[in-house]
Amino acid sequence: MKKIPVVVVAGPTASGKTHLAVSLCRALAGEVISADSMQIYRGMPIATAQPTPTEMQGVPHHLLNFQPLDRPFSVADYVPLAAQAIAQIHARGKLPVLAGGTGLYIRSLLQGIAFAPQNANPQVRAELEETLRREGVQPLYRELLRVDPQAAAVIHPHNEKRVVRALEICRTTGQTMAENAAASRQGESPYSACFLCLSFRDRQKLYDRINRRVERMLADGLDAEARQVLAECGPTAMQAIGCKELLPYFRGACSLPQAVESIKRETRRYAKRQLTWFRRESDARWLWVEDYPDTAALEGEALQIVTAFLKGTCL
Repeated sequence: MKKIPVVVVAGPTASGKTHLAVSLCRALAGEVISADSMQIYRGMPIATAQPTPTEMQGVPHHLLNFQPLDRPFSVADYVPLAAQAIAQIHARGKLPVLAGGTGLYIRSLLQGIAFAPQNANPQVRAELEETLRREGVQPLYRELLRVDPQAAAVIHPHNEKRVVRALEICRTTGQTMAENAAASRQGESPYSACFLCLSFRDRQKLYDRINRRVERMLADGLDAEARQVLAECGPTAMQAIGCKELLPYFRGACSLPQAVESIKRETRRYAKRQLTWFRRESDARWLWVEDYPDTAALEGEALQIVTAFLKGTCL
């Protein structure tokens, strides 16, 4: 089977993934497929840092801004949609470039995982959701730490949906999420991937970029966006960093500067979880942003790596 070449641009939030992915697409006639679990939703372009038309630079982007906020969406929904987008892009003679920071989406897609219905159990899900309603997410997260510490390391303790889903898999199948994913693989992957991962050797430089991004989001109108989203579609919005941290401010429980600092702190924590995930990707080629004198040099290095990959050679 001839595999479809796919370029992956991954890494923590605010590391420059969108800019690099667009640069590669412009140089190599590519199209971007988002691999971000929150950018799929409509109505939160600022909170989820969806690329603007200016940032897209005319490059087609797929799986962005399409899912209603009141409808659930999971990796099992993402994989077939992304696979379809890749097939269509490849059929047009273009290069599929997967860009985002949701490691589970990327790895599940590249490994050709088929999410079987036997890892879902409505009764188990109902029991978990009843515990969540009565006792909150903390006891469920403690259970997850015990039965699947690897999943707990990359799932935020307050991400109720993902905590419940991970425990549902454990209770239903007797397997961890990683074990269940391995058992769900459909055989050999249909893709040949060049996996680029952006980051910083100096973690503080990444955190500084995150802090500056949050300030830009506030200047762009995050306050108004969060008010509307929380009023209309609370449950999903509560999973989005940048919305849930503003809720105490809206209720008068804290000041705006305190809420903004909370957004920055939670975003930094999210970046740490992303880095934990991507460090396990054995085939990732790390590009350390501060190793390059400027953005053009970084883009040039990435282009050389991808060009060699497409020619069947390796740098």
